[in-house]
Amino acid sequence: MSRTSVLALRLAGPLQSWGASSRFTRRTTESAPTKSGVIGLLAAAAGIERGDDERLAPLAALRFAVRIDQPGTRIRDFHTAHHGVTGASMPLSERFYLADAVFVAAVEGDHTLLTGVHAALRTPVYPPYLGRRSCPPAEPVNLALYEDTRLEDVLASVPWQASAWYRRRHQTPPALTVLRETAADESATAADVQRDQPVTFDAAGRRHALRTVFTDSVSTPIPSGGGPQEAHDPFAALEALENESA
Repeated sequence: MSRTSVLALRLAGPLQSWGASSRFTRRTTESAPTKSGVIGLLAAAAGIERGDDERLAPLAALRFAVRIDQPGTRIRDFHTAHHGVTGASMPLSERFYLADAVFVAAVEGDHTLLTGVHAALRTPVYPPYLGRRSCPPAEPVNLALYEDTRLEDVLASVPWQASAWYRRRHQTPPALTVLRETAADESATAADVQRDQPVTFDAAGRRHALRTVFTDSVSTPIPSGGGPQEAHDPFAALEALENESA
């Protein structure tokens, strides 16, 4: 029997946008990262191309959860664009973002698979972003890989990741909201459904299925001190590749 581990991620940046039901000129964001967005981030780090559904499937099968450590503020932006060939103006669109939000996301599954993903996050093939390419993370996204454990235990123990300035301005909440997929041995009667289970990221027609989401809470763990302190440039890996090819 394969070992089960959990990979924890810290998702923080000036802006994030996690769309699950955007249509036409109105591009909304959920209040927390979607499974499709986070799996897409992991797939990009591992170098999985958009049409490679065979390599995507093991990642999509991971059990997913997210903890809301710093809710952020929803903001709206107006977006203009021109057709790449004709130069004609495209319809004005609304784009929604979460500003100054911090989340702890986690995926649970096969230890060997997650070990490879954890390594890929340290040297990503494609740079990670928080829902949209215009939203790079402020710090490295990988927190740690926890062996022989479950989502629920990890999200109950990972230190509170809220930013230092946020902790200075707000009292420590007694509990943090957790949105998680139901376990195989758990009833889904009280769960909600969300269409963010990735089926394919093929540019010709991305598809998502429904998944069950259970809203829970955990007591707020001791703060971490503001998250990772190492200097971080999300595009440093690209610069290194350019220098090698020069």
